[in-house]
Amino acid sequence: MSQIQNSNQYQIQWFPGHMAKTLRMMEEEIRNVDACLVLLDARIPLSSLNPEIEKIAAHKPRLYILNKADLADPAVTAAWVRYFHAAEAGCVAISAKQKGGTAAVKTAIDAELTELFAKRERRGMAGAKTALMLCGIPNVGKSTFINTFAGSARAKAADRPGVTRGKQWVTAGKYDLLDMPGVLWKKFDSPKIASNLAFIGSIKDDILDGEELAMNLLDEVRAHYPAKVAERYALTPETLALPPYELMEAIAKKRGMLIRGGEADTARAAVMLLDEFRASKWGRISLEVPPEREA
Repeated sequence: MSQIQNSNQYQIQWFPGHMAKTLRMMEEEIRNVDACLVLLDARIPLSSLNPEIEKIAAHKPRLYILNKADLADPAVTAAWVRYFHAAEAGCVAISAKQKGGTAAVKTAIDAELTELFAKRERRGMAGAKTALMLCGIPNVGKSTFINTFAGSARAKAADRPGVTRGKQWVTAGKYDLLDMPGVLWKKFDSPKIASNLAFIGSIKDDILDGEELAMNLLDEVRAHYPAKVAERYALTPETLALPPYELMEAIAKKRGMLIRGGEADTARAAVMLLDEFRASKWGRISLEVPPEREA
C-alpha cells in the first residue's frame, strides 16, 4: 500500500547485540537442518521478510508461513499466497493459535520435501526425523507456533518482541524443530518497512515516539480502511478527514482521555490506538498488498 507521507519519514533502527549473535548461530546451524520454516506476519509479508535470513537459508528448501492470518484482510492474504506460489515458493497462511493451521503447515512441509523423502527411502532411511529451522522477525508468533505444532507448551509465548533469546530443539512427531530467536536486520533502507515493523510491535515501543507512531498508523489505515476506523471510534466523515494529530485528539476526547484543562491526553490515546490495532479491534487489516510482477 502507499507509503505514508510527511510525518513518518523518521528513521527507526533496532538491532540489539543478541540479534547479531543469532545471525551467526543461524549460519552455523543451517547445515544441520533439512529445510527452513520462515514465519512472516500476514499483515506485512514483505516487511517481515528478513533479507539476512533469506541469504543464510538460500540453499535450503523454504516454506513461508503467513502467520496471524486471522488479523489480516483475508482477500489480501489470499493474494499474497498466490504471489509466493507464482514465484514457485511454498506458502501457507495460518493462525498459529488454531490447531488446524499447523496441520496445513505439516502438509505443506511434506510437499516441499518430496525429493528429500524419496532420497531417504532409496537409502533405506524412510521414517527418519526431519530437521527444520524455524526463523523470523521478533513478535511474529514463533513460540505460539511451536506450542501448537508440538501439541504442548514447549516455548515461552508473549505478545512482545525478544522473548526467545537462545536456540532450542523441540520434537514434534516426525519433526525436530530448531527454534531461533527473532531477528531483524541492521539497517532498514525503507522508512515504510521500519514503520510497518513498528506498527505490529516487532520493534520495542520504548525506543519509539508513541504519538508519532500512532498518528502514522491512523493515517495509513484510514487511507485504505476508512470505514473500520470510523466505526471503531464513532467518527463522522469530517472528523475522519482531520490531520493525523487532530484526529488522534478527537479520538482521545471521545474515549474520555483528558488531562487538566480538558485537553486530550494524546500520549494515552496513542498507547490505546496501537494496542487496539494489534489486538485486531479495528477489524482484519493488511498494511501491504503484493507488488505487481513484471511481465
